[in-house]
Amino acid sequence: MLGAALIATPAFAQTPAKTGTPATTPASVQTAIFAGGCFWCIEADFEKLPGVIKVESGYTAGRTPNPTYNQVSAGGTGHTEAVRVEFDASKVSYEKLVDYFWRHIDPIVKDAQFCDVGTQYRSGIYYQGDEQKRIAEASKAALEKSGRFPKIHTELAPASAFYIAEEYHQDYYQKNPIRYNYYRKGCGRDARVAEVWGTR
Repeated sequence: MLGAALIATPAFAQTPAKTGTPATTPASVQTAIFAGGCFWCIEADFEKLPGVIKVESGYTAGRTPNPTYNQVSAGGTGHTEAVRVEFDASKVSYEKLVDYFWRHIDPIVKDAQFCDVGTQYRSGIYYQGDEQKRIAEASKAALEKSGRFPKIHTELAPASAFYIAEEYHQDYYQKNPIRYNYYRKGCGRDARVAEVWGTR
């Protein structure tokens, strides 16, 4: 991510994967994992969606255990920047999350999103269980069948270990709004999304 390397990196904290939910958590609370380029931006997008409870930035779909931001951004870990979305399925469906995700990325580019280039910025849907797999695959197939895009490069794969990114990356758009807005505008994210999908 442009400019991220200029920020001092604090101690790294990670969780290797979803560790289960407390007994008091309603059965309707579920999680979903998406990669859409810069996790600052996709986190901010998902936190605006009604029914979403929490969004965490992190790294997934790679080879290196317990990766740091510096390792991932160098491009050698196989991981991509991603978000883990906790949502109330009684208020927003996984199908709605997938549709929302598509409309906040550029699905026709490979190993990049907007101004960020490299496999660490590839887009992806990392499904958990047969139902999420069915929905994700059907959604991608429908986009392909529509003929709207020449080719969709967004990765679909089973969820693997999700490593929480360093604390300074969490809710970055709230902690550093000036830097975040400068980055997002400079990267051309919203302009490109509008070009690909039309006005939201």
